[in-house]
Amino acid sequence: MAQRFYFDEGFRADLIIEGKVIAELKSVEKVSPANKKQTQTYLRLSGSKLGYLLNFGGEVMKAGITRCVNGLPE
Repeated sequence: MAQRFYFDEGFRADLIIEGKVIAELKSVEKVSPANKKQTQTYLRLSGSKLGYLLNFGGEVMKAGITRCVNGLPE
């Protein structure tokens, strides 16, 4: 079950899957370090270990998937 997760501070994760994995959705030409930091912040605030930054703005979806972890080896 996917749900939208809200933080009191105004942060909003796009999807939290099974309460464990955060998926942050973007549609930009190129993912910036700020986009990845945003996902990392959501991981830390929620206590989740794994997240994905999914960018739909590139030529192929495969190139737009960035794995983010909190407290795990990359």
